[in-house]
Amino acid sequence: LLLVDDHKLVRSGFQLILEAQENINVIAEAENGDKALKYLAQVQPDLILTDIHMDVMDGLKFIRHVKALYPIVKIVVLSMDDKIQTIHEALNSGADGYLLKSSHVDEILFGIKQVMDGMQYVSAALVIELINYLAQYIDPQIDKKEIMVKYEISERELSVLELIAEGYTNAEIADKIF
Repeated sequence: LLLVDDHKLVRSGFQLILEAQENINVIAEAENGDKALKYLAQVQPDLILTDIHMDVMDGLKFIRHVKALYPIVKIVVLSMDDKIQTIHEALNSGADGYLLKSSHVDEILFGIKQVMDGMQYVSAALVIELINYLAQYIDPQIDKKEIMVKYEISERELSVLELIAEGYTNAEIADKIF
C-alpha cells in the first residue's frame, strides 16, 4: 500500500493502524500526488490510499494520472470531504473507493479489503447521504396501472397487497375490503 496525504501526522497515524494488520504492508508514503508519481515510476503497490485536497498535485489529478499509467493499481480516497460532487469526481476519475477520515477504523479496513477483493466501496455515512440526495429526484408518484400490468394482478389484489404492506392483519383486511 502507498499512503498519500499532505499531513505527516495523518500519514503516520494511518501507517501505524494499517501496519498493525497482518495482510497490509505500507511500502511508502508521499505528501502529494507529484511525489507519489515519482515513487510509482519505480514500484507499483497493489493499492494507493490518497487524500483529495493536497498541494502541488491534488488527489483528483493524481487519480487520473495513476489510472492512465497504471490501470490495475487500486485507489481508495481517504478524505474529510463529504461533498457529493467531490465523491462523484473521484469515482469518475477512477477511484475504486471513497472513505471518510471520520469513519471508524473497522470500516476503513473493511473498505480497503473490499477494494482489494475487486469491488468498489463508499463509506456507509456517504451512502445514506447519497440516497437522500437522489431521493429528491425520484418521482414519488407510483403508477399503479404499470404495477398491475407488470405483475399481472388486479386492482383488488393490489389493494390487498397495499394493506399487507401497511401491516394490517387478515381480519383487518377483510373488514376493510368487505
